Amino acid sequence: MRPKFISRQPKPARGGTGKVYLVGAGPGDGGLLTLKGKAALERADSVIFDYLANEALLRFAPPGCERILVGKRGGHATLPQDEINRLLIQKARAGRAVIRLKGGDPFIFGRGGEEALALARAGIPFEVVPGVSSGYAAAAYAGIPVMHREIASSVAFITGHEDPHKPQPSLEGAKFSAGAGTLVLFMGVKNLPRITQSLIRRGHPPGTPAAVIRWGTRAAQQVIEGTLGEIARKARHVEPPAITIIGEVVRLRSQLRWFERLELFGRRIVVTRAREQAANLIEPLEALGAEIVEIPCLEIRPPKSWEPLDRAIQRLETFDYLLLTSANGARLFLERLAVNGRDGRDLKGLTIGAIGPATAAELAKASIRADFVPDEYQAEGLIKCLAGRDLRGQAFLIPRAKIARDLLPRTLRQRGARVEVVEAYQTVGPRFAARDLARWLDPPPDAVTFASSSAVMNFFKLLTPRLKQKLLRKTQLVSIGPVTSATIRQLGYQVNVEAEQSTLPALVRALRAYFSRRQ
Repeated sequence: MRPKFISRQPKPARGGTGKVYLVGAGPGDGGLLTLKGKAALERADSVIFDYLANEALLRFAPPGCERILVGKRGGHATLPQDEINRLLIQKARAGRAVIRLKGGDPFIFGRGGEEALALARAGIPFEVVPGVSSGYAAAAYAGIPVMHREIASSVAFITGHEDPHKPQPSLEGAKFSAGAGTLVLFMGVKNLPRITQSLIRRGHPPGTPAAVIRWGTRAAQQVIEGTLGEIARKARHVEPPAITIIGEVVRLRSQLRWFERLELFGRRIVVTRAREQAANLIEPLEALGAEIVEIPCLEIRPPKSWEPLDRAIQRLETFDYLLLTSANGARLFLERLAVNGRDGRDLKGLTIGAIGPATAAELAKASIRADFVPDEYQAEGLIKCLAGRDLRGQAFLIPRAKIARDLLPRTLRQRGARVEVVEAYQTVGPRFAARDLARWLDPPPDAVTFASSSAVMNFFKLLTPRLKQKLLRKTQLVSIGPVTSATIRQLGYQVNVEAEQSTLPALVRALRAYFSRRQ
């Protein structure tokens, strides 16, 4: 079978032999990736990743990086291991920095040792970046410490799915003491009846507590509890990936199950913000237990020419007002201010309006304070702030996106003002393969969040009629405010949740309130 190429065309090869980094992606929660693993991804030319690796981690890879899915799903390989080894060698010999992103830790039942040996025999330089293993992380997220001073002073990590060509399975020949500490079984769901019977025959009491954890550390985490004698029957319908914990420490789960008590636990939420801005929404949602599906529906790009904005900056003295209608506009205006050899001192004499707290915060980074921020974070709010002022003959500079609502400049002109709207940036829609989008939205998420009208329009352009129908059966559409909501309704869809204020913190609060009511 051929590997699945997820990305655009790869970057040109470097001279000489490249290098392979065997990086542990952790058990699923993207926050468990190590700093060294993140740094490796940031310099990747090619990322070859497994099904068990959280695909959201690919956001750390450079935009032009090649992305190839080769992992197993339900025991079925997209690409056989020998071919994965050859692919790693081939990419490295082309001079590329290759990241082999593997679920959990590469050297804990992850076949990382096999890949490292293949690279060593081929003379390919490589590094191993250990990852957080599901063997203890999934247990921790389920509220089960694999070791506890008063209960278990040892832990054994065992594979429940060994190489079928081995002369004797290790588990069958192992002599685990009935009084030993905790046993952690990897990949043993299908073999669980045989494994539990073997352990009971070797002296483990049938009443020993046990738990099966599926998709540990993710929003889809499922925990089934029982005893050694009954866990195979209770978990008979559980599909991989899952681990099994056997030991007295499982009893602590009733007190320590912290993850499942988070307000958004079990919720898959799509974030459609531009990639460089998404963290401000992703991080608070993840802190509440949500699993994030990142589908950036906007890309912020410079205008085709900086000349109109630069000319305006060079004659700031001719303006009376500077109105900034987005954080992006504020950031890029300040960047061009510096490029033109100017700074905040050159804004003296201008009355500065910022459309909302995020825009004002962007100005504050340069020690510039907005003179007014409306209570209503949209064009209508800025217009209200200017109510009662005589604007006849007043000159306004509005740096903003190429495509934006015309309400603000039109209203100002009607009141006699001279308005100069200059392009500070443009937003471009995304390009995703249909199969990738279908995979990201399967199963349908609980919510899709929209922080702009552009994101709404671009998102629904991506969906096939079939995918759209499947999505809207279950998924809630969440809007940052009235303008974005109006766009959703214009497209013929229902707004399920709207933030009270047009800010990201208010959007998070609205999600919390909505799902707490649903529970």
